[in-house]
Amino acid sequence: MLAFSTLVGFVVVVLGLFLIPGPAVLLTVTRTAQGGRKGGILTGLGIATGDMIHTLFAAVGLSAILMTSSVAFQFVKYAGVAYLLYLGIKAILEKPRAPELPQIAPVSPRKAFGQAVVIEVLNPKTSLFFLAFLPQFVNPAHGSSVAQFLQLGLVFVLLSVLYTTFLALSVGALGRVLRRVSWLGRWSGKIVGAIYISLGVRVAMQQR
Repeated sequence: MLAFSTLVGFVVVVLGLFLIPGPAVLLTVTRTAQGGRKGGILTGLGIATGDMIHTLFAAVGLSAILMTSSVAFQFVKYAGVAYLLYLGIKAILEKPRAPELPQIAPVSPRKAFGQAVVIEVLNPKTSLFFLAFLPQFVNPAHGSSVAQFLQLGLVFVLLSVLYTTFLALSVGALGRVLRRVSWLGRWSGKIVGAIYISLGVRVAMQQR
């Protein structure tokens, strides 16, 4: 069972990552512009479904490692820390640029859902992110690691659905707001980079 403080920390980090436009956000916005709110909402549900599949793979695979060797699990955790630090440094060093909407052909809302699932499941960066991100909040001393992985995944998916639904319902107004805060585009990489690095450092320090 997850500790309350761990769950709160996880939610705060996830919300911080959601605030910076990424591929999932841009795909949702694009589908909303093409097919209306229904298309955007179903795209968000498709992305969340893909994320849940990644969670299941992470839960099964990493829990198997944990049952085999606690040392191996610690190695996986530190490899995840290294990957998060890499992502953070890379995001900070990247030159800021305005987010571009992906060029995709319009489809029906139903097909938008299916395509979003496939896109998210087959994205290797998403797989690496879940393998690096979720273990940082799992503590074998607090019970079943599989249960903890699934709890974290469900919380992530729920927050993702709420966020993408909000985007789909308010994409027009949101676009006007983003144009007024142009500084966000210049600083988004540094903000998300700082989140990755702080998470990696936090976990590394806790293990000492």
